[in-house]
Amino acid sequence: MNDIAPTDDSHVRLDRLADISQRLLARARALGASQAEVSCSEEHGLNVSVRMGEVETVESTRDRGVAVTVYFGQRKGSASTADLHERSLEATVEQACAIARYTEDDPAAGLADAALMADGTFHDLETWHPWRLDADEAIDMALACEAAGREADARVSNSDGASFGSGGSLSVYANSHGFVGRERETQHSLGVALIAGQGEGMQRDGWYSIGLARGDLEAPAAIGRRAAERTAARLDPRTAPTGQYPVLFAAEVARSLVGHLLNAVSGGALYRRASFLLDSAGTRLFPDWFGIDERPLLRRGLRSTAFDADGVATRDSALVAGGVLQRYVLGSYSARKLGLQTTANAGGVHNLQLSSNAGSLDDLVRGMGTGLLVTELMGQGVNGVTGDYSRGAAGFWIEGGAVAYPVDELTIAGNLRDMFAAIEAVGAEYDPRSHIRTGPILVGRMTVAGGE
Repeated sequence: MNDIAPTDDSHVRLDRLADISQRLLARARALGASQAEVSCSEEHGLNVSVRMGEVETVESTRDRGVAVTVYFGQRKGSASTADLHERSLEATVEQACAIARYTEDDPAAGLADAALMADGTFHDLETWHPWRLDADEAIDMALACEAAGREADARVSNSDGASFGSGGSLSVYANSHGFVGRERETQHSLGVALIAGQGEGMQRDGWYSIGLARGDLEAPAAIGRRAAERTAARLDPRTAPTGQYPVLFAAEVARSLVGHLLNAVSGGALYRRASFLLDSAGTRLFPDWFGIDERPLLRRGLRSTAFDADGVATRDSALVAGGVLQRYVLGSYSARKLGLQTTANAGGVHNLQLSSNAGSLDDLVRGMGTGLLVTELMGQGVNGVTGDYSRGAAGFWIEGGAVAYPVDELTIAGNLRDMFAAIEAVGAEYDPRSHIRTGPILVGRMTVAGGE
């Protein structure tokens, strides 16, 4: 197998998308638009799935699309198409203009300020690592992953299947300020879900690996063995005692806590006044050692970019420093709604890194005494307006600084503001499978509701 296709025409295809965007912007100006922006994309992928040693699906995909947004003063219209023929492209611009003429003025509408645009230079952030492989090779990897998991532990009785995916995307964003930004990205993944035990005592778990390059993936056999280990460890669960205990979130679920923070400090929630963190910029939410840095220009990061969805230049910056919320997460529209300036987060955040003050997961377990290690969360019991938090959980009960037994059918509850303030440790072993890079997070005290 070869990592790089023999002929990489990605730059040629990006040139084509850039040319389409310029023609559409010119057409929008000719139809009277005061401002316009265009997003063009191409995507391709190969996805396979297997179960119990048999192939279930093989899918090859190729998608493309063009989205046009025009502004007539502060009236906005948008339209999109997957047909790149000239007649369809012109009709798309005309449709967007027609919509704009019948919408009401929105004082926050319009492109981001021209002075904030990225310089448009093609930044190589090492996000492009095409992997040339055929369906048979992809199937072999998925089969090897599943087989390793099924063979690793005799208690593994069944499989929910293994899957492999590989794909790439090319995109161009351009606007009437003269900005043209190009991006290309690949992503590859391999994972398996297994079942251990029999009858009503069956337990399900798994593992997966994801990365921008082939070399970023764990070996198929290693993924399968880890999935088997995790699944077998869940057998014979008990319920935990009800009470107030330390709760340690394993890294793969700890990032959900950061997600709740992001939802609360995002522009949309703030200008709708649907957040428990209204007017919280500049206030202390976390312990004084705690920090979160955004690193959009990180090479080979899962969400690296030189510009956001508005074309605004990105830069490294702190979201939380010294426990204090430094800023909100804003695109140009939400910033205008709030009377603030964009933070170059139109389209979301880019590569967050949490500071750590502790060692490995094992170190944290040894130090927590008695409490709960959470490895799975269920349900959506989070109130974004009040910060109240209540979710189903499963994991392991910790006694004397060691794993005592697996637990499930639990509920953990608290208030996010209190939980943030009660964070005692963040481990150094971060989960690389997300753009939110965090290790395990220990919250000093939460309500754990079990069956005892």
